[in-house]
Amino acid sequence: MRVLLVKMSSLGDVVHTLPALTDAAAAVPGIHFDWVVEEAFAEIPAWHSAVDKVIPIALRRWRKRPLRDFSGPEWRECRSQLRRNHYDAVIDAQGLLKSAFVARLVKAPIYGLDKHSAREPLASAIYQHKLAVPADMHAVERTRLLFAKALRYEVPAEKGDYGVRDNLVGGKSSRSKGLLFFHGTARDEKLWPESHWIELADKAHEQGYPVWLPWGNEEEKARAGRIASQCQSAKVLPKLNLVGVAGLLLEADGAVAVDTGLGHLAAALDVPSVSLYGPTSTQLIGAYGRNQVHIQSEVGVSDTADPVAMMSAIDPQQAWSELQSILPAGH
Repeated sequence: MRVLLVKMSSLGDVVHTLPALTDAAAAVPGIHFDWVVEEAFAEIPAWHSAVDKVIPIALRRWRKRPLRDFSGPEWRECRSQLRRNHYDAVIDAQGLLKSAFVARLVKAPIYGLDKHSAREPLASAIYQHKLAVPADMHAVERTRLLFAKALRYEVPAEKGDYGVRDNLVGGKSSRSKGLLFFHGTARDEKLWPESHWIELADKAHEQGYPVWLPWGNEEEKARAGRIASQCQSAKVLPKLNLVGVAGLLLEADGAVAVDTGLGHLAAALDVPSVSLYGPTSTQLIGAYGRNQVHIQSEVGVSDTADPVAMMSAIDPQQAWSELQSILPAGH
């Protein structure tokens, strides 16, 4: 059986889809997936053994110049790849109009969330098979249930398995004594104050842990530089792609992250991590996996809540104590 999976973005959403592939591969002998994903995240699907082909798409880039790009060679090649293979089914795991539009390009039965479950209810009008999935489930469990309903098997009782760490770890058998601090995020209201990162880095330094600071744009690079300038053991990393970040995660003892896709990547690679949440809910999108600790701000979420105050209320000492509780023994 060959299935086309449409889950294009964002990084955290792509990572959250991996356990559903593991379930399906165990439940349906011989199943293979091709995966349509935004070009920025195209490295990740190939890490899973159930994925045969990754089909990169660039909707985020093309929509900036739609008249030019949706008639250009990149779009034509993407559409050709979608139509080149026979698929027994298409699963739109995103539930948006843009993902439904892509799914519709393939001549195969389309499975997706019904109008009460999809993020954009109109998307469900395009699916031949509309599936109800509760909105109050964690994102990983929602996707696992969607796949199980589409492919007709029971969701396994045990916690979902991302199924990628063993494919990436290679010959590495030990970790370095280092910590990754994922300080950047796409939304400013989810940022943790720089002073808190500096205090946390100081606590790591006192216990002999070097701190590694990745970055994805110039603003994040500048922030990493300011944090590193205030702590002896903190180091600003060179710019890394997702494979490079994954390689460092496989070496690190642990990580601390705000609500960002790289924090979910750490969870997928079974890295002990503390994730810091203010205006977003850990129940729905908290880092999912073993040795994952969530700290939800004590300042409650409401229409009038100040996101800056919410994130500031998370104490660096609490973050450090929680991290110490899950770090590998003997380090």
